[in-house]
Amino acid sequence: MLRRVARARPPGWATLVNTATAIPRMIGAGTDAAMQDLTGGRHALSYVRHLLRGNRIQRRAFFDNVSEEHPPVLLIHGFLGTRGSMYVLERRLLDDGICVFSFNLGTFNTRDIRASAFLIHRKIESILSQTSVQKIDIIGHSMGGLIGLYYIKKLGGHEKVRKLVSIGTPMKGTWVALLGIFTMGLLSSSSWQLLPRSRFLRELEQGPLPPNVEYYTVAAARDWVCPPDSTRLDGAYAMTVPLGHSSLVVSEEVYQKLIWALRR
Repeated sequence: MLRRVARARPPGWATLVNTATAIPRMIGAGTDAAMQDLTGGRHALSYVRHLLRGNRIQRRAFFDNVSEEHPPVLLIHGFLGTRGSMYVLERRLLDDGICVFSFNLGTFNTRDIRASAFLIHRKIESILSQTSVQKIDIIGHSMGGLIGLYYIKKLGGHEKVRKLVSIGTPMKGTWVALLGIFTMGLLSSSSWQLLPRSRFLRELEQGPLPPNVEYYTVAAARDWVCPPDSTRLDGAYAMTVPLGHSSLVVSEEVYQKLIWALRR
């Protein structure tokens, strides 16, 4: 009976093999991280450039393609944002034939989130009065997602909204809001509202999500402004991308996820 005799391995063989296979993985991981940093840097520059456009954005509204399956889309920018910060996203939606609106929430969006939600309520009533459809879709970036959610849960918006897509929204709050408090103090109500376990967030969390609205969240894995854990919303379809906070309104990868959610 023949037996196969295992060839003896030299001492340290296993360690050598493991090291040899680990080095390419480490190099690949480092390359991926560097590429993500470069991409994030480009996105951040693009975000700031368009942010400085302010709220004077020429809008080309049309209702020819509006239907129950493809309702108008309202973009809501975040804290210290402007309509210009959503410019890239707005142009892509327009180029795809989607009826899209953005809204001026002030020079920088620092007012009470409840007050902003009421302004959104009036804006949506105005938009829907010009169309034959009964509902609208909302895409909210960062604090803009909280404005949309408050409108849906507290101002009867569940009757007017088909889908809410929140991108980089601190549903659980963010400690980065302390920077707003230190720099603007009492001038910014929303800075206090964005803190984890704030009175506003506890109020917003009360009660289940209204039915008949589809909820989506997009988190950025490299987002230090709004870490992925803070974007969780029970009952929402969650997506994550390997990007940063400003990339969420600039990246083509994120845009494809948004289009998927709107046309799903």
